[in-house]
Parts: sequence; structure tokens; C-alpha cells
Amino acid sequence: MTLNIRVIAPDRTVWDANAEEVILPSSTGQLGILTGHIPILTALDIGVMRVRITKEWIPIILFGGFAEVENNNITILVNGAEETSEINQNSVQDDLEQATNYLAEAKTNKEKIEATQNLRKARARVQAINVLNN
Repeated sequence: MTLNIRVIAPDRTVWDANAEEVILPSSTGQLGILTGHIPILTALDIGVMRVRITKEWIPIILFGGFAEVENNNITILVNGAEETSEINQNSVQDDLEQATNYLAEAKTNKEKIEATQNLRKARARVQAINVLNN
């Protein structure tokens, strides 16, 4: 038995495939889903969703949203998402450093909120690349 996973962003369907397991970045921590999971609705944080197909883990970066699990179907509605193929692997560490510096230099509340979101996205990209390289 498998899980049917659909990740839908405002502009496209990011992912639509079957898998054996998924780990979601929920707002309360990592949430693992296997077949036969009870129905739930959960808020998602900025982070990396990991999908296991056979023995391979595939990371997808989610920029917050919601996930519904019911009858081995997982529907994930997100504000945005990135697949690792969209990421420049050579620049993720530099992007993380820039985001960290921008947060340190932020002065207004708006700048601090924006910088914090960008830092969380940069950390998620680094985490996704690390999943790929392990």
C-alpha cells in the first residue's frame, strides 16, 4: 500500500506521486506519515518535506501551509515550494550567510519579519541539499 501525495502551490502542482512514507515540517515539529495514518489536518511551517519512494528520500522545500491526511491521501496546500532541482547547490551556503547578515542588520519590524522568513527559507534549502547528499 502507498500514500498518494499532492503538493499544490498557488501557481502549480509541485508534486503528485505515490510514496511509502512522508515526513512533514508541521508547526509543532516533524510529522511522519505512513499508510493507514488516522485522518488529520495540520499547519505546516517553512521547512523540508521528505518523501520516501522505495529506499530513496526526496526532499521538497515547503514555505508554510496546511496538510490534510485521509484514506492514504495527503493533500498539501502551500504558500510556495521548491524542488531541489530548482536550487543552485553551489550558492546555498552563501545565501544562508547573506540571510543571517540581513537579519542582523534589520532595523524595522517589517525588515526583521522579512529577514527572519528569508533566513528560515535559506536554512530549509541547506537542509534539503544535505538530505540529497546523504
